[in-house]
Amino acid sequence: WCYKRIAQMICYFFYKNITFGLTLFYFEAFTGFSGQAIYNDSYLLLFNVVLTSLPVISLGVFEQDVSSEVCLQFPALYQQGPKNLFFDWTRILGWMGNGVYASVVIFGLNIGIFHVQSFCSNGQTADMDAMGTAMFTCIIWAVNVQIALTMSHFTWIQHALIWGSIFTWYIFLALFGMLPPKISGNIFHMLVETLAPAPIFWLTSLLVIAATTLPYFAHISFQRSLNPLDHHIIQEIKHFRIDVQDERMWTRERSKAREKTKIGFTARVDAKIRQLRGKLQRKHSILSVMSGMSGVSASSSSDTTSTTHHS
Repeated sequence: WCYKRIAQMICYFFYKNITFGLTLFYFEAFTGFSGQAIYNDSYLLLFNVVLTSLPVISLGVFEQDVSSEVCLQFPALYQQGPKNLFFDWTRILGWMGNGVYASVVIFGLNIGIFHVQSFCSNGQTADMDAMGTAMFTCIIWAVNVQIALTMSHFTWIQHALIWGSIFTWYIFLALFGMLPPKISGNIFHMLVETLAPAPIFWLTSLLVIAATTLPYFAHISFQRSLNPLDHHIIQEIKHFRIDVQDERMWTRERSKAREKTKIGFTARVDAKIRQLRGKLQRKHSILSVMSGMSGVSASSSSDTTSTTHHS
């Protein structure tokens, strides 16, 4: 569990920060690098401190792909750590690519929807603050839904932290917008009077959620169907209760998982023995070749001597 939790947590950190950070870069490029920020300063403070920190902690503390009893029945599951299946460069680059894709989708959809089309019922278009708030809302939804899809095990604490983070964003937006304009600035009544009454704001959030989670759904469907890992197979066995219906198959799989493996100090000793054995084999091969060459040379010398005596 510890290896998988830490690996998934670090990869998710890459994903969520790339998703958020690249939207800032895209907007700067879109505005000709004018220096104008798309998000309010308070949004930048809340993103990593409040709105996305607690779900990551829940992933690193409570996540487990299979139960502890199943882990003891299948010792081969512990080989995923030494094999580094969850923190290799393929996995890291995949999460980074997913973050780049999500940032492009979020920025592109929000710019395309809010930039030139009417936003309010009176026909007005959205200003930069409304578009930035809507875009930030899409980011909060996307990264929190993504971490929910990543988890295999849920408790009420994880549900409270993930969905509570999203709910906290709306509460903050409503309360902060009620403050005097000297404090709230352009966010004054942003949610209550501008965003919430507009159906396009809610529809955009749903569209972004569906679009940003599509690559992960495609990846996990392909992997579970065509190239499942050990814990994927065990999860399906336990979910469909195949271990109860087919006891013989369950016993066979457990016996396969109990094959003798070497980890840690034993593995290093075994690798050293194989290395020394390889060196001895190479030396033996070299000596065999040299002895063969010596035999050929001796035979040639004897033939030459006998020819001389005969003459």
